[in-house]
Amino acid sequence: MPEAPRNTPARAAASPVGTWADHHAYSVVASLGRLFHRPWSTALTIGVMAVALALPLGLWLVLDNLARLGGSIDASREISVFLDQDVDAVRAEALAGELRGRADVGSVVHRTPDEGLAELRERGQFGDAIDTLDANPLPHVLILTPGGDELMLAESLRALPEADLVQHDIEWRHRLDGWLRFGGRVVWVLGALLGLGALLVVGNTVRLDIQSRREELGVLQLLGATDGFIRRPFLYLGAWYGLTAGAVALALLAGAAFALQAPLAELAASYGAGFALRGFGPVGLAAVLGGATALGWIGAGFVTGHFLRQTRPTDT
Repeated sequence: MPEAPRNTPARAAASPVGTWADHHAYSVVASLGRLFHRPWSTALTIGVMAVALALPLGLWLVLDNLARLGGSIDASREISVFLDQDVDAVRAEALAGELRGRADVGSVVHRTPDEGLAELRERGQFGDAIDTLDANPLPHVLILTPGGDELMLAESLRALPEADLVQHDIEWRHRLDGWLRFGGRVVWVLGALLGLGALLVVGNTVRLDIQSRREELGVLQLLGATDGFIRRPFLYLGAWYGLTAGAVALALLAGAAFALQAPLAELAASYGAGFALRGFGPVGLAAVLGGATALGWIGAGFVTGHFLRQTRPTDT
């Protein structure tokens, strides 16, 4: 008869690992089943968490799009130099060449009066008025992109004898940057507060689940079950709450972006620009889902740890 297989050291060592892995798999499935077992309570918990997560995430997206809008508009850095009416095309082009040679100038575009008039006509707002003009009243314009300090460049351009008007709208950019910095701080504060709220919500939900199974857990403790064995299903329950709430929060933000996309496009088109809202990329989506899952896991861990400390059997 063949010899019975021996319980080798390798086989014996693999047994605890297999048991640990089996209990993890069972905890994942069982915790998911408990979510579906109480659909109404689960929906309320996930809804509250999703709204708490969506508010700071939505504000962060708004600030990110505002920053992208402010950074993508090159005209916000451009300096327009309107030359005197008596400056002809030759002198205007020569002046543009001189300015291109300066270290604090990135680029110079010379716009002739005819080009300026054609641009006004393309906008369709001044067509009738332009047709009544006997002569072109527009001057030569030099549009400069700064290569250094914008304020110092603008001041030096105002000193040019050929310059009639130097237009440099930079104050609104400073104000926008200030508001963006303030908004970023608000996002962190709001995110911390609402994240704490989401953590408390999932913690309270897991606490109620623990209370409903208090006798069962007490028996497991008396039988010698480890804290990890008892804690594990509740940790996965909190993780499922967090993951689902994160997905719902992203869906809410996607719906809000879809509702705002059309009016935003119309508003941008009225200013002759094109702009589209940008959401989270793949890395951002993974970060949101991972962070929400971690919140649920941590909230469940705090509550379960407190329960185990309070009910751990002691030697008498």
